Amino acid sequence: MGSKFAANLDLWAVVGLVFHAAFTARFLGQWIASERQGKSVIPVSFWYLSLFGSAGLLLYAIVRADPVFILGQSFGSIVYMRNLALIYRERRAIGEGPAAPSP
Repeated sequence: MGSKFAANLDLWAVVGLVFHAAFTARFLGQWIASERQGKSVIPVSFWYLSLFGSAGLLLYAIVRADPVFILGQSFGSIVYMRNLALIYRERRAIGEGPAAPSP
């Protein structure tokens, strides 16, 4: 089993592992943010790591020509971009209000 793993470890596999690590790191960031606030929260970094990891894994899936992986990562990227757009729209609306808090 170990030799088969090593045999499949080419440059693209390493790239895939790096993006998978970024995608997985989003949970670590979410956990740390939640522990700091004492409640469950999703920091903006969660969405950026999700988008970065998903986009990289999508590239990896395209290079590997894996249709299941391509479809799975394509949909997620749309969700992550939409969440970021909603976050920034809300921040912009708060910043433009008459009683906006000072930074």
